[in-house]
Amino acid sequence: MKVLPFKIPKPEQEALVYQEDHEIVFYNQLHQHEEIQISYIVEGSGSLILGDTINQYRSGDILVIGENVPHVFRSDLNATPKSVMYTLFFARNSFGNTFFEIPDMEETAIFFKEAEYGINVLSNKKKIIRHFEKLKQQSKISRIATLLRIINLILYAERQALSSFVYRKRYTDDEGKRMSAVFDHAMQHFGEHISLETVAHKANMSKNAFCRYFKKRTNKTFFQFLIEIRIEHACKLLYRNPEMSVAVISEMCGFQNITNFNRKFKELKKLTPTQYRIQHSL
Repeated sequence: MKVLPFKIPKPEQEALVYQEDHEIVFYNQLHQHEEIQISYIVEGSGSLILGDTINQYRSGDILVIGENVPHVFRSDLNATPKSVMYTLFFARNSFGNTFFEIPDMEETAIFFKEAEYGINVLSNKKKIIRHFEKLKQQSKISRIATLLRIINLILYAERQALSSFVYRKRYTDDEGKRMSAVFDHAMQHFGEHISLETVAHKANMSKNAFCRYFKKRTNKTFFQFLIEIRIEHACKLLYRNPEMSVAVISEMCGFQNITNFNRKFKELKKLTPTQYRIQHSL
């Protein structure tokens, strides 16, 4: 499996690769690979940055990431001490250039199209998980059959897109490292004041050049992206710490006043922080 732009250890070259990650944290550098990825989060939780969107993931999730879609998992060490993920990697042409184009496979066109923006599978998860749990003991040919069963279950499941915009050009190694440095700084320092000068310096660019560069690749400004990081972290604090006041959470997430926090939270989540807490405590 070729991973771009970051060269991490590659499994043996096979049409279909089954991989188990048992880590404290998942691989946390922005990267993309030529294969489509279907993953079952066995243990762990955190944030997944994919395309233009920051998503929360947790144990039990089934996620699909399309070919060459830049993404990064940021494991939350405060939630769980261990991260475990089972993954199938394959390309559209893994089993021949026309395998998924034969009439019997025409429904899979929907799967491949939706995978371009990432998929969060919302139903049929128990059935899909049972198939993932059998993969380790299966032969290579049985794994191919299991992959087709999983794709079929995904097609008949309720699904949610993980992003609304994905930069279509493949990242160069330098671009990947530049964006990774920006994402990493934002994820580590979102609770503090972050200036445009600082992030532009991280990208080794002028402020104006960085603003154009970031907007082109994420379809949003850096500060829109930063607000989304802050709101996603606030969501975690709201349901994990019911005794913590909204005002304290607002300050911890980098907002200078609670009015702005409440307004931005409602814009993104369509609920007030208090309504969100009540809904997620049920």
